Order: sequence, then structure tokens, then C-alpha cells
Amino acid sequence: MSDTRSRRKRRKRKIWIIPVIAAAVAVAVLIFIWGRTAGSDYSEVKATDQSRSSGSADTVQWKGKAYKYNSHLSNYLLIGVDSREPVETTEGQANAGQADAIYLASWNRVEGTVTLITIPRDTMTNIEVFLPSGESAGMSEDHISLSYAFGDGGHKSCRLTEQAVSDLFYGLPIQSYCAVNLDGLPVLTESVGNLSVTVPNDSLAAAYPEFQEGAQVTLTPENTETFVRYRDITVSQSALDRTERQQAFISAFGEAARSQFAQDPGYAANLYLSLEPYMVTSMSTDQFADLAESISQGGTAEGWTVPGEGVEGAAYDEYHVDDDALYEKIIETFYEEAEQQ
Repeated sequence: MSDTRSRRKRRKRKIWIIPVIAAAVAVAVLIFIWGRTAGSDYSEVKATDQSRSSGSADTVQWKGKAYKYNSHLSNYLLIGVDSREPVETTEGQANAGQADAIYLASWNRVEGTVTLITIPRDTMTNIEVFLPSGESAGMSEDHISLSYAFGDGGHKSCRLTEQAVSDLFYGLPIQSYCAVNLDGLPVLTESVGNLSVTVPNDSLAAAYPEFQEGAQVTLTPENTETFVRYRDITVSQSALDRTERQQAFISAFGEAARSQFAQDPGYAANLYLSLEPYMVTSMSTDQFADLAESISQGGTAEGWTVPGEGVEGAAYDEYHVDDDALYEKIIETFYEEAEQQ
């Protein structure tokens, strides 16, 4: 099958020390996706591969069967930004920071289930790039984390990353976004107390022996950033190992937050206010709090990572998506088999 995204010449960037990010800060809003917001129907399916997509706008053909987009889903983009303070910049300067942690949370409002999808920060895909003047230079294949950099460090940056993720997922609708910077990390852990996690790999062990694979460790506001942020930039694909640690933090934080909701109805509003200085989101305070009301009712969750392979690029690590496998996961997660007429 032909690649559905055009391969274009990559931009060359000046090599600085590779920034590392507090990826797990974005998971703050995971605990709000069991709420009662209304979703929207799937309005667009990429038609670049007619062997995959045909028929009406929200129906596709896959392996001889018709599938219809599940309109009961609400999709939320969660971004961890590699900066400590809001960056004052303008569109096109490419210095707004990077979306180094990208998660897509899809909530089924009928079944009460959540699917958390991890998008590796080195995923190579089409992003919109801008000239220093702020004028769009069109689409170019590059790391998806750079989609955020070309914006204003605020809502425009979030919308550029939202566009890149939606395009990667064949026009998937995204209802809201939330981006949190590094300084939000201790706020998260402090809001629930210390967290107990099992270290999933040895990617921290050389620099921090206490974080050996399999060790049961306690995360505090002081060491959480180390656990979810650190990676050895001399080791190829260290960002993927770091992602496993971030996922361990997500799981522990989610469980602790649900417990807090059950005990304190005001927890959501207080957390929102605490995170507000470090957060850019398209959700209002009221919506943020309303979404949390039903969290104590629970709901099962599952997750997957965009399928692909990490490779060494000319200057940076790259993650090349397996388009066939990704499309199959999209059908499995966001579609239902259409009834025969």
C-alpha cells in the first residue's frame, strides 16, 4: 500500500542540547474525560487512499466491510510542553517550545470507557510550518513535537498540534486540548499525595540507581520530574523508554485522583486553579469541574501506542509510523461495523 503522507525534504535545525519534557503533566485532564460533554459526529475521513476509504463522510470500507464512525466518542488532546514558563513569542519563530508529550484520550460516553493513545514525540508526519514573518510555508514532514513550536506558545500552538494529530489519524475530530508545562508536575503529585509506582525499565538506573527496573518507588513533588522527564540523550530512542515511565505515572496518578474525587467534590476545581498558571486549555473552568463530577463512578481504561519503529535519522531520532497497523487501530478504536442494509 502506498504511503498516505507525502515524503518531503526535512527542514534542517540547529542542534542544541535536546530538550526533555514533563510528559506526564498532560495527564491531569485524563481524570475529567468521564464527564457529560456532547461529542460531534465524524465529519471528515481522509480520502487519499481509496482502497481504505469510500462511501459517505463518516463511513469507510476496510477489508471488505463497511465501518461507521462511533458518534458516542469524545476525543481530548493532552500535551506536555518542554518549558517552565509561558513563552512569549509570535507565530513562525519556531521557538514556542515542543509538544514533547502527546496523548490522545478517547472517551466513550455511552460505555464509560477510555482509550489512551500514546503518540511518540519523534513521530514523523506532516506538520504546518511557518516563515519568520508568520506566513504559512505549507506542510512539511517532520517530528510531530515541532508542530507546537511554530505557534505562539499558547492556543495557536495547541491548535497546530491538534491539526497534526488529527491529520495523522485521518481527520479524527478532537473536541478539546490541554497543554501543561514543566512547572505543573509537582502540582499534580502534591494534589494527590505521594504516588507508588513500579519502575518499568532500566532507563533511569545508570544515573539514578534507586530507579532500577522492577523497583517499587515513591514519587513525591521533588522527584516526580526526574521520573517522567529524564532521559539519556546519548542513547538512541531513549524517548521511547521514557514514555513507559510516563505511562506508569499516568496509571498511578489516575487511580489516586479518582480516590480524591470520591472524597472531595471540590478537588477538580482546586486542581484546575492550581494548574492554571502552567496550563493552556480549550476547556472552561466550569466545564473542567463539571466533567469531574462523574469520575467517582469509575470506568475502565485501555491504551495503545501509535504503531511504528524508532530509527536513527540524519540528526535526530525518528519514529516511522506503520500506516497499515495504525489504520487498523483507528478502525478498531473509533469505528463500529455498519449494519447491512
